[in-house]
Amino acid sequence: MEQGGAELKRNIGLPLLTLYGIGIIIGAGIYILIGTVAERAGVYAPLAFVLAGIVALPTALSYAELSSRVPEAGGVAAYIEKGMGLHRLSLLVGLFLVVSGIFSGAAVLRGGVGYLAALMDVSEPLAIIGVGAVLMAVALVGVFESLLVAGIFTLIEVAGLALVIWAGFSAPAVIDIAHLPPPFWPGIGAAAALAFFAYLGFEDMVNLAEETRSARRTMPIAIILAVVLTSALYFLVSAAAVRAVPAEALAGSGKPLVLVWQAGFGHDGRTLALIAVFSALNGVLAQIIMGSRLLYGMGRHSRALAVFHRVSPRLRTPVFAILLVSVALIAAALAHDVAGLAKWATSFLLTIFTVANISLIRMKRRQPDAPFRVPAIVPWLGVLFSLAALVASWGGA
Repeated sequence: MEQGGAELKRNIGLPLLTLYGIGIIIGAGIYILIGTVAERAGVYAPLAFVLAGIVALPTALSYAELSSRVPEAGGVAAYIEKGMGLHRLSLLVGLFLVVSGIFSGAAVLRGGVGYLAALMDVSEPLAIIGVGAVLMAVALVGVFESLLVAGIFTLIEVAGLALVIWAGFSAPAVIDIAHLPPPFWPGIGAAAALAFFAYLGFEDMVNLAEETRSARRTMPIAIILAVVLTSALYFLVSAAAVRAVPAEALAGSGKPLVLVWQAGFGHDGRTLALIAVFSALNGVLAQIIMGSRLLYGMGRHSRALAVFHRVSPRLRTPVFAILLVSVALIAAALAHDVAGLAKWATSFLLTIFTVANISLIRMKRRQPDAPFRVPAIVPWLGVLFSLAALVASWGGA
């Protein structure tokens, strides 16, 4: 293991980084959450996803500017260090983000194993351990190889969602668009707070800054592309779902998109269940990569975490950080349910988003110029929307 002058290999370009972003945002969120969102918003589930995207957008744009100002693997920890000059707070928030990533990855791992159980008779604990160990091994091999695998998984995910959209819009409609019931806004608001979980992931992209070519230019473009393309997918998938399947049926199913598939194609949905497993694998791998790179970046600035700022001379990956994140993620998946993990992951991230937006506000006051800039109101909106979503998520507890 090497420390000191050790560097990560810088070999990620815009297409692979964008694919990584789309994959980690999609994760298994849309496959799992569409039923819960439909339960609260009914036929207005697409509107709930649009509102969740609007809440996420200002913070995504703030991260785009922050990544151009501070292109470091430490991500939000480095942003707070530079923006607020509070070393201990930056370390605390960075550790919060690592924990959030572990919880989020654990939720996705449990959800993916649920779809796997629909395909074969498998012990859930053994499946969690086995799948987690395989993904840890992939992450250890190298970031380019990991992102190449993640990119393939992302293409499979997107193909699956495209087939769901096709199925939903080709099936007989169960709703009359001309005579929709009046919207129940409290339910739509609660659904939007839940749907926000399906947008998490863009914040993980910035931790690959030290492995991205021309990071100051490439990273902001990749973040924006990933969020915009994912938002379009979410709207179309949710619209197809409520068109083809009654909201009550979606809400009562553990595999809601399989119902859409069956409504359009008449098959048993095993193909889609397999695609959902790939989606989960992608989400877990992305969280392992994120958490390990964040620990690596934080190890540069903290003596207590210096052990994680070490790179294998052969693999050029932060081995200790990958091992810690992977083992903790598997343990969390074994110990907690999906709903609880998702709720805590979202709460951690909304708190972090608030602090990150405040850091950008302070940076813009001291140094207005940056390689990529957003209007001054954007981080203020990020603070407002993040706090509102945090209150809404716990208000519906």
